[in-house]
Amino acid sequence: MTVRRKLTRRLCVAAVLIAGAFLLPATAQDIRGLEKCTAEAQMERRTGCLQANVEFLHQALTKLERDTREKIGALTRDLAASRAEIAALKSTVAKLDSELAQSRAKADTGAKK
Repeated sequence: MTVRRKLTRRLCVAAVLIAGAFLLPATAQDIRGLEKCTAEAQMERRTGCLQANVEFLHQALTKLERDTREKIGALTRDLAASRAEIAALKSTVAKLDSELAQSRAKADTGAKK
């Protein structure tokens, strides 16, 4: 299959997915902690509402960032431990290979005698 044909196929799939997304009915999603500020008639109250929403979102992002950093740290530690274990297993396999080669060599010299 040529590169052009692959690219055309990918573009068609992307176009179908985008068209499907527009045809599906959209549902509103309420976010706990956010207020609907457009209902406020007074500008001061609307500004306060928007500031409260911004503060809530900022706190949510900070919490998500902290949680993500903790997860990345844990995964980094797990990766380092896995790499150390892999290195230990590789050395064990190399040791066993050398012992097997020595025992085969002894078996070959014993069979020749």
